[in-house]
Amino acid sequence: MKKTALVLLALVSITISSAQVKKIKPLASSIHWTGKKVTGQHEGTINFLSGIFTFKNNKVVGGDFIVDMKSISTTDLTGEYKDKLDGHLKADDFFGVDNFPTATLAFKKVTPVNATTYTVVADLTIKGKMNPVTFTLVTSATGATADVKINRAKYDVQYGSETFLGSLGDKAIYDDFDLKIKMVY
Repeated sequence: MKKTALVLLALVSITISSAQVKKIKPLASSIHWTGKKVTGQHEGTINFLSGIFTFKNNKVVGGDFIVDMKSISTTDLTGEYKDKLDGHLKADDFFGVDNFPTATLAFKKVTPVNATTYTVVADLTIKGKMNPVTFTLVTSATGATADVKINRAKYDVQYGSETFLGSLGDKAIYDDFDLKIKMVY
């Protein structure tokens, strides 16, 4: 009985020790967003607070990330117009950053496609609402990239959304927005 317990303990130790955690470098990593409306689009950035990738046998098996929603910023505008849009994006009818200062992404299922590419199913939480997202993750020796499409209506981001407000004609803002994510570890 004692031998069996020792063998199990050794197997657990080997399993745990073969997992490797790599922390991202938030200042070197980036999230670039694009939101489109009937009459054009806006672009900007959001910053990471922290994030980790979990590897086992040099393959991604997990990941957890925290995003600073208070850092949301437009990059296609300047001056007064930039300040107005940045303020509105932080307001309750968009991302409500006073009440929801962070968003999180937690990998739930990671499926290898090849040596550097994975299909990831993750739980994304924005404004306290969690929904699954699926995307392709591409890794390298120094980091990873992903392009993710998000439906903002699933996270109660209502402003200008025909999902919530009905037909808005040329005032409509599309529910889907795109994220180009670069994570450096």
